[in-house]
Amino acid sequence: MAAIDELSPAAGPVSTRPPEDEIDDDEDEDLDETLVERLWGLTEMFPDTVRTAAEVSAQCSVSLVKKFYGFSRSALWVGTTSFMILVLPVVFETERLQLEQQQLQQQRQILLGPNTGMSGGMPGMMPPAPGKM
Repeated sequence: MAAIDELSPAAGPVSTRPPEDEIDDDEDEDLDETLVERLWGLTEMFPDTVRTAAEVSAQCSVSLVKKFYGFSRSALWVGTTSFMILVLPVVFETERLQLEQQQLQQQRQILLGPNTGMSGGMPGMMPPAPGKM
């Protein structure tokens, strides 16, 4: 009676899947071809015009990337060397001048006192009167 109850419509949907032991490995046998072979097989789906257009566009893309890479290398080289030749000497010279001014200011502070380094004038000297020149 239990077998009849299982097949009755009131029992709900019946599982028709076979047990795991009885499943054949047919699905795994189809995977013997490589990915390249599958892609090559897919090319037969498309007409020759589509295949040649895709090939030409891929070749143009590779060529464009190579040219852009070469140009960017050359531009980077020109930019870097130009910066080194034109800008770095100016930077070094301004740094040297600032260092000289700082050393001169420190000498003034040591020789004349702490307030003279800031003002830049000699202590005790008055600025010239505007009308006496």
